Amino acid sequence: MDKLYVYHVVTEKPMKLGQIIIFDKHHYNGVYHRVMACKNILDGAKPIDNLSKFINSNLEYWTVRTYRELALEKVRKEKYPKYPSRMSCLYTSKTFSDAEMWADSFINSGRNVYQIVKLRTDGKVFDGDAYNVFDGTDNSEENERNADYYWSQKPNKLGKDKLVETLIDGNIEVIEIVKEFPQ
Repeated sequence: MDKLYVYHVVTEKPMKLGQIIIFDKHHYNGVYHRVMACKNILDGAKPIDNLSKFINSNLEYWTVRTYRELALEKVRKEKYPKYPSRMSCLYTSKTFSDAEMWADSFINSGRNVYQIVKLRTDGKVFDGDAYNVFDGTDNSEENERNADYYWSQKPNKLGKDKLVETLIDGNIEVIEIVKEFPQ
């Protein structure tokens, strides 16, 4: 596959120039870890680590996301396996201006934003419409219909222009620290 260059808003911990990140069927992102922690709680396990305790402190919020992401992953595996998993990818933007828009959105919602970095990847790519991301429910059939709507890239039901989130996986290299945000 050709190399792709994209921008990523760094929210969990700063990245370093030359850093290599791998996302594949054996390497997962923070979405995966939070979803699995919530799923364990929903399945009856007691919160034992800091992540599980964090999830349990706002269980309703995380339950909605867990139902959604589990349905999105199930439908992706069954019908759209050529796309990267939302639980084993980086969420990126194809332009710096789109990355700045996402950074502003994250900052306004109270998330820490450390940097915008430029990345190079050789992996799979999917341009999803963030407006088609949905709140999951305990109705798995409804969740799977909504997941199929997301992966099939249909126009969003709000009638708005796409709000693109570019998912990438594979071998990802940080090739430039484009912007840093004071903490």
